Amino acid sequence: MVIQQLTITSTQKYNFPQTNIDTTLPRRFIELSINSLKKMQNQTFQLNQQTFQQKPSIEEQLQTAQLRLKPIRLKPRTEETIIAAVDTSTIKLGETRKGMLIAVRGANVWKQDRNYRYVRLGPFIFHVTEENIKEVYNTLQRAYFNNPQGRLSSPSFMQIPTRIAGLLERWLQTVLSKTVSNGLILFDGSLTSGTADTPTRCMRELLRGAREMGNVVLAFSKMTNLRLNGYLITDLLLKYDPPYLFEMTDLRSKPPLVLLGDVYVARLTKGNYAFRLDIDKEVPLERKVEAVEKLLGNDIILQSYPETLRLAHILCTFTANEVIAMQHFIARKYGLKIINRPDMHRLLFGPFGKGES
Repeated sequence: MVIQQLTITSTQKYNFPQTNIDTTLPRRFIELSINSLKKMQNQTFQLNQQTFQQKPSIEEQLQTAQLRLKPIRLKPRTEETIIAAVDTSTIKLGETRKGMLIAVRGANVWKQDRNYRYVRLGPFIFHVTEENIKEVYNTLQRAYFNNPQGRLSSPSFMQIPTRIAGLLERWLQTVLSKTVSNGLILFDGSLTSGTADTPTRCMRELLRGAREMGNVVLAFSKMTNLRLNGYLITDLLLKYDPPYLFEMTDLRSKPPLVLLGDVYVARLTKGNYAFRLDIDKEVPLERKVEAVEKLLGNDIILQSYPETLRLAHILCTFTANEVIAMQHFIARKYGLKIINRPDMHRLLFGPFGKGES
């Protein structure tokens, strides 16, 4: 197995994939990152690493009636097919007197000719405060939705890291949908739209763009709350040999949520591993099945999870060494004084105080 980073031609200032994709959003990321950091010079800096849950569950607003009990049997198809995946991550680096420092990074990975290649964007580091939260988020939102005058909503202070990462993820998904042809595009999460950071109109356009390029979008959810007769759908141990799919039928969403994909339980390898799999609703059933079979024949599948999507997650996730490097770079570059505030949990409760996590 070979993992190769794509060689990108240098521009005068920054590197971007040389495609016909609008690069306004990543350029705004850079501009806002630099501007927000410049305004925090000579402040105190409390180191505080915290990973944010990026995809909060919205499944409690979904209602399901039944699971189609006849499995869809799968046979690997080995005809050459591009497999592409995208993921993003965000982490809190620390706190200042006025706000917090966060880092965001995204990765696109694709497998072609038996090799894995990738492009990483970031890390983008932001100093987010109550004063600049609207400016930062609305500027990025306008850049992505191409809506310079429209009325936009602002997230709460604690929502901003995941919302910023969500915008970057949508842009990376759009890049794949417009540059990959006749391939499979893997998303992390579901194809449920109607949330603040996943407007239905934008998701429909993204999926339509993928179909026009001959692609099929498959979305894998690592966690699900969908249940059948009290059991999680991924915990149903049915007596069939994998690989197979089970289709969820009569699944309905409560407004404003909209299901843009048909939902399946996918058990692709032996063992007690299964995932919720959403496949673009506008794709015919035969092509849906063919897409999953091509995934089986072209990608490494371990624990029922595709390697391309696993690599996208690994490549965007921040390691401990990277976090330390970013923290100390920021402190040195902008003259921040690193302080160590007492942990009140430890102070009050001693060994029984777990502190922040």
